[in-house]
This record gives sequence, structure tokens and C-alpha cells, in this order.
Amino acid sequence: MNLTRALGTVGGLTLVSRVLGLVRDSLFARFVGAGFASDAFLVAFRLPNMFRALFAEGAFSSAFIPMFNQKVGDKDGPGLPAGIAFAEQALAVLLPVLLVMTVLLEIFAWPVTFALSGKFNGVTSSQFAFAVELARFQIPYLLFISLVSLLGGILNSLHKFWVNAAAPILLNLTLIAALLLFHDADPLTTARYQSIAVAIAGLLQFFWLAWAAKRNGVSLKLRRPRLNPEVKRLLKLILPAAAGAGAVQINLVISTALAASMLAHGSVTYIYMADRLNQLPLGLIGIGLGTVLLPMISRQLGNGDAAAAMETQNRGMELALLLSLPATVALVICGEPIAAGLFGYGRFTAEDVHFTAQALAAFSVGLPSYVLIKVLTPGFYARQDTRTPVRFAVISMLVNLALNLALIVPLQHMGPPLATAIASTINVALLYWMLRKRGHFVADARLKRRAWRLALAALAMGGVLWTAQDRLAPYVLGSWYERIGALSLLVTAGCLVYVIATFVLGAFTRDDIKFLRRKRAS
Repeated sequence: MNLTRALGTVGGLTLVSRVLGLVRDSLFARFVGAGFASDAFLVAFRLPNMFRALFAEGAFSSAFIPMFNQKVGDKDGPGLPAGIAFAEQALAVLLPVLLVMTVLLEIFAWPVTFALSGKFNGVTSSQFAFAVELARFQIPYLLFISLVSLLGGILNSLHKFWVNAAAPILLNLTLIAALLLFHDADPLTTARYQSIAVAIAGLLQFFWLAWAAKRNGVSLKLRRPRLNPEVKRLLKLILPAAAGAGAVQINLVISTALAASMLAHGSVTYIYMADRLNQLPLGLIGIGLGTVLLPMISRQLGNGDAAAAMETQNRGMELALLLSLPATVALVICGEPIAAGLFGYGRFTAEDVHFTAQALAAFSVGLPSYVLIKVLTPGFYARQDTRTPVRFAVISMLVNLALNLALIVPLQHMGPPLATAIASTINVALLYWMLRKRGHFVADARLKRRAWRLALAALAMGGVLWTAQDRLAPYVLGSWYERIGALSLLVTAGCLVYVIATFVLGAFTRDDIKFLRRKRAS
């Protein structure tokens, strides 16, 4: 399986999902705006988002995939039944735990919402009760997305990456349909319908993965729960991986809670909208790379080919820098026209756009780090080491908490995003240092030669965007056609300049294009 082709498949579908997510967020901004209703929904939505990152994109997959691959072997041959049996054993233990956890969260939704929001800033008892109601509507999503992660991990191990990558599209389509069909003049009512739609979307995602797994010869049967040695080992790996893989999400939860409790209403929405824009390149690059790298590296190490695993991770880091550096520069420089073009209409005011752009610039400083965490952690998980990343994640979270407390008053809504960016940078530095110390990752000559050239190319692109955005400013607040045209022109100009700069500076060559064409044809 070629890394570039697999990343293109996963990244392409993730891009579709992220674009639909922007459509959803644009409609949400139009019908709900930035205020208590939006903050209450987004605080409740933070819980399923965190679990999706921890399980679907993090802990469970990180622990399950290497163990499943050991059972399956190199081909879908004799080892597949053993892998399915292991998956059934995992499901037998996972399902009861999820059911109990879902019931407990429903019962204790009040303290959970309090922990996520600090009871907001100056709300009445009835307003907080509304926020708790929204959380209760969304909690069932946690059950469904965890089951989706089990089935998705199996399909990823069988190189059916596209199925799992397509699942988030169902979430966005369901929320878009709810916004278009069930919006109301009262933003509180619209937020309530959105929360109900989140749970429905989780059920649809589960049915999609179950159907796809069955079509690929995987049909899991329910067994009696048994804590055999393999299941115990899986559970032992999951717990530390949850904190390790979810450090960014946990940092975001801390940031959201502090913003909800200490800042004016609407601040949670500014941070969320900025994070959604920041998640577009992260989803395309980071999650795609993390999804593809883990099964590939675990397979290579399982076959005793450490050199191939090293090569895979070097190329993964190269791809991460190639794609994340220009995205970082573009989001920092062009945050205002991007936020205006996507969100600046209806209930979302010009002031809301400006504050969102400020939060976006703070988030985007850490974009390369968010992506590189997805590239480096498979180097630990593929060796079934989930403890080292969690130690570094704890350090990162402590740094994030300290910086949040230090920055939230002077920088307001920019403080939590900047704290998250700095904490993630420290996390990736520690991951890189440990991999290098152990001899599990050494940057090769090609990566060293190209990294600084890619940075220069991104800065050259930034200079052009800085000039172009002022000329396009009047159009990003026009009709939908004008907005789409202006943003498309901005993106096209940036991409064109960046591509030319990478060739001029030698960060990308004709030989690379020939190599990719050969790989695609093979």
C-alpha cells in the first residue's frame, strides 16, 4: 500500500467531510449566531468531539490495530478469522462498559456540563438547565462512535481506509439537514434540534460501518465478556493511549471550560469556529496521515523491517511539513477574509468575524505541531508503547492549563487557543526527542534538506496572500457567488505561488512527480 495513495484516499474523503462541516458551521452561524445558545450547544458538543478524537481517531485504534494486525498477518488469508475472533472478544468487553458509561453520563449530566463549562459566565438556573438538556441529547453519540471505532479499526487494518474516512460525512449531512429543515426564530430551539441530530448521526454512522464490515467479510458476533490475557493487554494499552492521542482534545476541553466560565458569551463560539477552520487542514493532513501510518508501520515492524518503518515515518513527516506549513501561514494571514466569507452573515456579526479571526491566528501557530503529533505517535503505538506518549501528554496538558490561566485575562478569546498551540509544540518536541533517543526515528538527509526550503516557500506564499487579501476584502461579504469566488481565488493564488516556490527552492522536484506517478500506476 503506497503512503501517498492511501493518504490521498483518506485525506480526500476527510476533506469532503471538513468542507461539509464548514457548510454546517456557516448555517449554524446564520441561524444561531454567537451567544448563549451557541455556547451551550458547543460546550455539549465538545464531549462527543473529544470521545471521537480519543476513540475513533486515537486511543482505541492505536491499541487495537497493532494487535489485530498481529492476528491477521500479511494477507487476508488464514489469519483473518483469528483477527475477527479477537475483535469479538474486545467487543464483548467494550459494549457493556460503553452501555454503563452512557447511562452514568446521562444520570450525571449536570456535573459533567458543569465541568465542561464552569457553569458558564453569569447564566440563570434555567439557562444552565437548558445546557444540561443539550448534553443529555448528545451523550448517546459516545456509544455509537466508540463502536464505529472498533469496526473502523478492522477495516483500516484490511486497507479499506475509505469506509471509515467517509463516516464523518454522515454526521455533517445529518446536522445540515436538521439546520435546513428544523431551524427556528428562537436560537435556543435550533440548538435543541441540533443536539438531537447529533445522536441520530451517531446511529447512522454505526449502521454504515456495520454494513461495510459485513460486505468485506467481517461480521462480529456477541460473546460473553471474558477478561482473557489478550483483552487485558488491550485495555492496558487503551488507557494511557487515551491521554496520549487525545492531548489536543483534552487541551481544547480545558480551554473551552475556562472560556465559558471567565469570558463573555460568544467566546466559546469564537474559539469553536476558529478551531473548525484550523481542523480543515488538520483533518486533511494529520488525521489522514495518522490513520494510514499506524497500520503501515505496525505491519513493517511486524515483518521485522525496521528500515522500511523508518523510511515511512520520514516520508510521513515530509508530507506533513509540505502540507501544514502553507496552511499555517495562510490561516494566520487570511483569517479575517476566511471567517467573513464563511460565517459573516445572519446572526454572526462583523465583530464576531473579527474575534473569530483572532482566535484562528492563535490556533494556527500550532498547526504543524498538531499534525506532527499524528505522525510521531504511530512510532510508539506500532511498538505497543502507549505509556511514553501519555507522559508527554500530561506534561503538555499541565503547560496548557498554566498558560490558559496566564493568558486568558490579557488575551481574552485568543488566550486559550495560543496556550493550546504552545502546549502542542512542547508535546511534539518531546515525542521527537524520545524517538530519536531510542533510535526509532532519525531524520534522513532528504527530510533535512527539504524542511527549511518548505518553510521559505510557505513564507513566499504568505507575502502574496498579504497583498491579495485587501483587494478581495469587499467581495467576501457579498453574495454567495462573490464569497465563493473571492475565497477560491485566494486559495488558488496561494497554492500556485507555493507550488512554484517549492520547485524554485528545490523543496519539490520533477523526480518526485515521476516517482508518485510510478507509485500510483503500480
